[in-house]
Parts: sequence; structure tokens; C-alpha cells
Amino acid sequence: MDRGYPALAEESPARFRDLLEPLRQVAAGLEDLPHASPGCAPLVLVVTREIVDPEQAVPMLRLAPRGTRPGVVDRNHGEKGLAPYRPTEHVRLPRPDAYLLLDVDRGEEFRDVRPEDALPTILARGRSPLTIEEGVAVVTHAPGLLEKNRCFMLSGSRRGDRRVPAMWISAGAPKLGWCWDGNPHSWLGVASAGSRVA
Repeated sequence: MDRGYPALAEESPARFRDLLEPLRQVAAGLEDLPHASPGCAPLVLVVTREIVDPEQAVPMLRLAPRGTRPGVVDRNHGEKGLAPYRPTEHVRLPRPDAYLLLDVDRGEEFRDVRPEDALPTILARGRSPLTIEEGVAVVTHAPGLLEKNRCFMLSGSRRGDRRVPAMWISAGAPKLGWCWDGNPHSWLGVASAGSRVA
């Protein structure tokens, strides 16, 4: 299911598939991917805001296994919405438009830990925090990673203040909101990935 991405990208389905075909070939050549396990996903396809505005992609999200309510962007991001968020200095994108995210972990070990305290541990392990676009991709392709009391922050995107975007569940739907960098939450971990390839 394409979740309406070709239309959001203002491309035909065929042209959109052609755009991503090189990544299919990269994925086919990957070896030694970790097995899927609770809270983890071995591989996720990420389409960035260069192709699809994440604010338009969030309403395409649904909860697993049979959610029907569309995803929501929290209105408290402000008038400019998600536009001010950019990848942090800890994030290196292999391509600006689309790529593969490998070895994703929603980071539930960091529940009840402040994001600013979790980040050094993530980086010391050679892992990288997720961006907003990556969080949207995870809930698109592996919606089971978003569960009640097991949601996650996206510390790889920031907007120059102490806000950290986060994916959680509200009113039976995925919600892209934010929390303060210095506040712990018992139901929010800090998601990370092992690597990005293109």
C-alpha cells in the first residue's frame, strides 16, 4: 500500500516507483539485517520532505493492526508547523530525498529518561536518533512499533529550542507532537537507528 505518497509527491505511481527503484536494489543486496523483534524493525524506507511534506504524510498514518483514525500533527508546533525542524548535527543523511533506515529501535529503555540524557548513550553506541521524517516512515512501514505506553521521541530533529518532536497515541490515532528536552516521560522512549544507506 502506498499510503497516497505518489499523490503527495505530485507524481504518478509509476514515476514514484521509478524514483525509489534504486533503493529496492540496495535493500535486495543487504546482508545480516537483524530480525524483527518487539520494539524493533530491521529496515524502513524513508521519504524526506524533499519529496513529501511530513505534515501531509502524518494524516496517512494508522495504528496497528486495524486502526482507522488518521494521524494528527499537534497544533502546538505553532503557526509554521513542522517546517522549522531540521536534522541535528548528529544526523548524516545518505541522500536528501529518500534512503533506507536500518536496525530501528523505538528506545523503550529510555522511557522515564530525559531526552538530553538519553542522547549521549545512543551516540556512544554508534547509533543515531531519528528525525521527524524517519518517525513518520517507521509508523508507516512498521506501525506495530507505536503502542500504548511504548511511544517514542525523535531527537534527530530540532528547531533551535528545547522542543523534541515525538510520536505517541491520542484518541486512537498516531500523533506527532513534542516534549521538552529536559522532561522525562514514562511512556516515551527515544528512538534510534543503527545506520542509513542509499
